[in-house]
Amino acid sequence: MKAVSLAAERAAVINALRPVVPMLASMAGPHLEVVLHDVSKPENSVIAIANGHISGRSVGSSVLEGPQNDKGFAAATRIKSKDGAVHSLVEDYMTVTADGRKLRSASAIFRDASGEPFATLCLNADLSGFQAAHGWLSRMLEPMVGAAQAPAPMPAAAPAEPQMDTLMQEIISEAVGPGGSAESLTREDKIQAVGAMQRRGLFIVKGGVERAAAALRVSRFTIYNYMEQLRRRE
Repeated sequence: MKAVSLAAERAAVINALRPVVPMLASMAGPHLEVVLHDVSKPENSVIAIANGHISGRSVGSSVLEGPQNDKGFAAATRIKSKDGAVHSLVEDYMTVTADGRKLRSASAIFRDASGEPFATLCLNADLSGFQAAHGWLSRMLEPMVGAAQAPAPMPAAAPAEPQMDTLMQEIISEAVGPGGSAESLTREDKIQAVGAMQRRGLFIVKGGVERAAAALRVSRFTIYNYMEQLRRRE
């Protein structure tokens, strides 16, 4: 299919999805973040967002600034569909914000007529308020034992938005592990490291595969091989 028609197809789908973002947020309330990504532009993939205070993102944020352990991005980096515009859904998985809050997430991945993923619509529900309410109710329903507990400290303010290069290096370092090096990792360790990088969206970003390959002392082909093995295991 011609590139022009594919571009028009993508633009039409994205334009149709834009009003869905505020609609979902208005129905669900301030505890649900709704994000529309253009995964072909990872450096500033967020093209529409509601309740961005949950993850600290805004329009123009990069794909690497989202919550950790995002299975939606892992799905978006897989080999394109052989059946054309087959969209897919990754439901009900847990992600974690930079300040440690747990989110309940889901992602829809949209593919064009060539089978290439180009957009994701992601939902991230902040559970911290509900968890706090549950804890309060539990304390109210149970007899007090001992001295009153000190209130939980407020979460630290989110750090300033880091640059893409710093984000990429942080993702690689976290995947390899503290004090880890390519020489000390087994083959299985490297496969798991690639899985961690994939879930953070590293391989959507230009140069991500190359940097992962350099860090793990393997070839680009080996990185893709590891990704395929992870796909088969699922």
